[in-house]
Amino acid sequence: MSLRIAALPAHPDASFPPVDSALTEPDGLLAHGGDLTPARLINAYREGIFPWYSEGEPILWWSPSGRAVFRTDGVHLSSRFKRSLRTSRVVVRADTCFERVTSACAQAPRPGQAGTWITPAMQRAYVALHALGHAHSIEVFDGEVPDGDCLVGGLYGVVVGRMFCGESMFSVRPGASSVALASLARRLHGWGWPLIDAQVPNDHTRRLGVETWSRPTYVAALHALRDAPEPAGSWTTRFGEMRATELATPVPA
Repeated sequence: MSLRIAALPAHPDASFPPVDSALTEPDGLLAHGGDLTPARLINAYREGIFPWYSEGEPILWWSPSGRAVFRTDGVHLSSRFKRSLRTSRVVVRADTCFERVTSACAQAPRPGQAGTWITPAMQRAYVALHALGHAHSIEVFDGEVPDGDCLVGGLYGVVVGRMFCGESMFSVRPGASSVALASLARRLHGWGWPLIDAQVPNDHTRRLGVETWSRPTYVAALHALRDAPEPAGSWTTRFGEMRATELATPVPA
């Protein structure tokens, strides 16, 4: 691969190039190389940059010109779907099985894509971030299963300050990833966190109410949130257990 972008220095604390130097084609490609150490990843997310590459490629770093963003009070579930949740036994938890969620996301089929960008190296990198309390999983379980351990959907992402940077989601039951996202949004809204970064918009996230912001607008919002004094650590207790039935009612003001 011939790359016309900056090569990152070996030191994981080295600065990234300015995001406005990213290519327009392919949109947002900013740099290559480096590593996936926790320090490098946290530095990247703090600047609005994320890794995205396939097995056999160098590590590629991106900051697209159009950024997919959810307002935490703006995730949209259809009226029909919310009606179905009124009698749902689904429950949602956080950080009880992070590695299962990342593995399921890696294995989830993606329309129009062969393989996955969630390589084994990427999975190990986010597991390391999770161990440090900077990455979290939102997990959807079938509450009708006696042991309560039937994972049917979920998502994971990285936190910087009061910004949740979503990485990937999956469903093995229709609507489970939407439940994960809506549950996350509801909890974050209650905590005073206004936004969820969804990286690049797609048809699924558009149906759920994602907005597309310009890079400068997104970066300004990120910089206003990234230094908020939020402690790192597990969300299992803080998030608690949310029943999907709660999503059938409006978001509290």
